[in-house]
Amino acid sequence: MKKKLVFIEGQITPDFIANAIAKHQVKTQIGAHNIFLGQIRKDEVEDKVVSAIEFSCYQEMAEQKLHEIREEAFEKFDLTCMHTYHSLGKVNVGEVCFFVFVSAPHRPHVYEATEYIVNRIKSEVPIFGKELFEDESYQWKTNV
Repeated sequence: MKKKLVFIEGQITPDFIANAIAKHQVKTQIGAHNIFLGQIRKDEVEDKVVSAIEFSCYQEMAEQKLHEIREEAFEKFDLTCMHTYHSLGKVNVGEVCFFVFVSAPHRPHVYEATEYIVNRIKSEVPIFGKELFEDESYQWKTNV
């Protein structure tokens, strides 16, 4: 099986997202798509303002877990396609760092599948975010 691209260095660009969508126009058995985009927020934590998040992971372990989630999602939902992408490295406030794209013959499946996939990835995949503050200090982020 060909290894799927999951991790992208830096932000996930609008062009990357648009191209992913455009590639699916030829798949005429698809009746619905759903997309989740995770974007870096300009949070304030104890009077410090987030300027970026620097992502890292145990890539081999993360890819294995993502593969398991993918296989289980295809078993659980009537999906045609599923793509997940996550940033590594520094992603600035306002930029996209997490992209889930789900396609199916019918609308109800994509809504349920997207929520399931996003929640599983956020809670189970060993991806770590270091919140970088405007004053150049940092803290490790916890997922919510």
